[in-house]
Amino acid sequence: MSLFPDTYMDLRTLQEITADAVNMAFPESVWVKAEIASISVKSNGHCYLELSQSEDGTVVAKARAAIWRTRYGRIAKDFYDATGTTLAAGMEILSLVKVSYNEVWGFLLTIEDIDASFTLGKAEQKRRETIERLEKEGLIDLQKELCLPLLPYRLAVISAATAAGLGDFRKHLNQNPYGFRFDVTLLEATMQGENAPASIIEALTIAENAADPFDAILILRGGGSDLDLACFDDYNLAATIARCTVPVFTAIGHERDYHVADMVANTFVKTPTALADLFLDCYISEDQRISSLEAALKTAFTARLSSMELRLQAAFAAVRTAALGRLANEEARLGLLEVKIASSDPSEILKKGYSLVTDAAGVKMTSAQGTRKGDKIAVSFSDGRLQCTVDTVE
Repeated sequence: MSLFPDTYMDLRTLQEITADAVNMAFPESVWVKAEIASISVKSNGHCYLELSQSEDGTVVAKARAAIWRTRYGRIAKDFYDATGTTLAAGMEILSLVKVSYNEVWGFLLTIEDIDASFTLGKAEQKRRETIERLEKEGLIDLQKELCLPLLPYRLAVISAATAAGLGDFRKHLNQNPYGFRFDVTLLEATMQGENAPASIIEALTIAENAADPFDAILILRGGGSDLDLACFDDYNLAATIARCTVPVFTAIGHERDYHVADMVANTFVKTPTALADLFLDCYISEDQRISSLEAALKTAFTARLSSMELRLQAAFAAVRTAALGRLANEEARLGLLEVKIASSDPSEILKKGYSLVTDAAGVKMTSAQGTRKGDKIAVSFSDGRLQCTVDTVE
C-alpha cells in the first residue's frame, strides 16, 4: 500500500493559486487601519513596516508592509507636515494599500498613501476618553487640594537632562536678580514617545517617596509636535500625577498646548521660564510683605516717638511754667525779706534819729535798771559814737 496520496500539488502551484485568489479578491487598493509594530527605512530609500492589530492586549493579526522609495519621500513629508512628527512604532494609521501575494516573498501590503488626519483624530479621541475616565474617578481636581509651603525650597524636576527648557528654567531660577536660592534635584526621564509615560511615572514615584521630602515636583518639557506630546495625555501618567501627595507643576509644550497632565496637575504654566517665575514670585511676595511690615513698624514707631516727644515737651513746658512761677514767688518773698531786713538794720534806724546804748561789754541796753554810777556805756548815733560814764541813776 502506497504511503503517498494519489493527488497532490507542488508548492509553487499552491502559491500561484493563492496569489491568483488574492489578486482576484483585491483588484484595487483598499484603506486599512492598523498599528505600526515596527518600521525601518533602508539605505536604498525603501521603508519596511510590520503592521499589527490587537484586541484586549493580544495581537490578533500581523502583516508585512512596504513603502517603496518612489512614494516614501512624499508620504513621509506629508505626514510630518500634518502631524509635526515622523512615522513611528506605536502609531495607529489609516493607509491606502495594494494587497499582493508573491510566490517567493509571500503576503505583502504596499502602502500608497497614509491619511495623517486619521492618526491625529485617534489621538484626540483617546484623549477625550482619558479625560472622561479621570472625571468619573474624581481625579481631575485632586491635586488642587494640595498647597505649597510659604517658601518652597526643595524642588524635584522631571525632565530630559539635555532639554533646552530645563536649561532655560535653571538659568531663570538661579540667576534671579534678588539672590534667592533653591535646592533643585533633577530626575531624568524620557519625555516623548511610547516609553515616556512609564519613565515619568517612575520619576514621580521616586520624588514622592524621597527620604527628604520635596516641596514640589516639576515636569518640564519644551515644545514639540502634537504626537510628540501625546504621551502627556496618557491615562496612567495623568492618574499618577493626580494621586501624588506632593504638589505637581507642569510646563509642557507651547502656548497653544494643553494636555491631560496639565489638567490634573496642581498648577500648569505654558513655559519652563514661567514656571521659574512662579516659584520666584513666592519669595518676592513674602519679601514685599516683610518690607511692608517693616515700613509699617517704622511708621508706627516714628508716630509713637513723635507722640512721646510732644508729651515730653508738654510736660517740660508745664514743669518749666511751674518752676518759673515758684521762682517768681520765692523772688517776691526774698524781696520782702530784703525790705524787712533792710528796715531792721540798726544803721537805718539810727538815721531816723534814734540812738543805740550799749554797756561796757557791747550789749544793747534797753532799760536803765541795773545801771550804777560810774558804769561805762556807749551811745551810738548815725554819725558817730560816744563813750560815756554814768554820773547819776534816777
